Amino acid sequence: MTASDYVPPKVWTWNKASGGRFANINRPIAGSTHEKDLPVGRHPLQLYSLGTPNGVKVTVMLEELLALGHSGAEYDAWLVRISEGDQFSSGFVGVNPNSKIPALMDRSGPEPIRVFESGAILVYLAEKFGAFLPTEPAKRAEALSWLFWQMGSAPFLGGGFGHFYAYAPTKIEYAIDRYAMEVKRQMDVLDRRLAENEFIAGPDYTIADMAIWPWYGNLAKGLAYEAGEFLSVHEYTNVIRWTDQIAARPAVKRGRMVNRVQGDPASQLRERHEASDFETKTQDKIEAAAG
Repeated sequence: MTASDYVPPKVWTWNKASGGRFANINRPIAGSTHEKDLPVGRHPLQLYSLGTPNGVKVTVMLEELLALGHSGAEYDAWLVRISEGDQFSSGFVGVNPNSKIPALMDRSGPEPIRVFESGAILVYLAEKFGAFLPTEPAKRAEALSWLFWQMGSAPFLGGGFGHFYAYAPTKIEYAIDRYAMEVKRQMDVLDRRLAENEFIAGPDYTIADMAIWPWYGNLAKGLAYEAGEFLSVHEYTNVIRWTDQIAARPAVKRGRMVNRVQGDPASQLRERHEASDFETKTQDKIEAAAG
């Protein structure tokens, strides 16, 4: 059956695998599939994540806070392998009933506080430490508006364009064209904004930059879905300028390494428990020691 031959039934039923790269973890019901407690380290903040764009948002924020001297932002970052279904453990579902990374437990107070959804985690940490989110009403509104722009826009980039262009079992012209058009529109939104502002929300670096950069910076450098040429990302020169500026920050360099499981082994710090781990426990060093 081709895409044009499909006629939706009156009632959809889950009677076959969805196909595509993530078919083994897709299901139409929530909740846990197995009993397993989450590990807990010694730091106030416990992060359960993976080095995807949504995960990178939070590790960048934590490393930026530590760089500012906020010792209370010390954290343990535990690896959640979503391709293996770790996000469906009873422990993880207890932190995030939506079974998506990242998820955070703040154990610094008398009772643990759970925070899920990457945007919510960024706001929570910004307010907890008084950093990277302006307090003046107009500036705060601008930063939050761009943060939520990212939360609403990225699904069109990832679940829309990325899925149908790179992961779907069949290539559907209509779907790829629709989402390519939307992603290029989004890049134009950012490019116009950054033509007039150093950072997304204005002259200051905020959680809006931390949220948008892992998704759209990756795209601007031609690294997302191997679609750089297809989307002509070289046209968005202001986004590229901003992308390079963010990428040069030392805390960003560290944050993008945490919970990473792909690429150069020297860039992968699969779990992070101490600041010294960046020097001693990257995957290249672990493999060298094991060999």
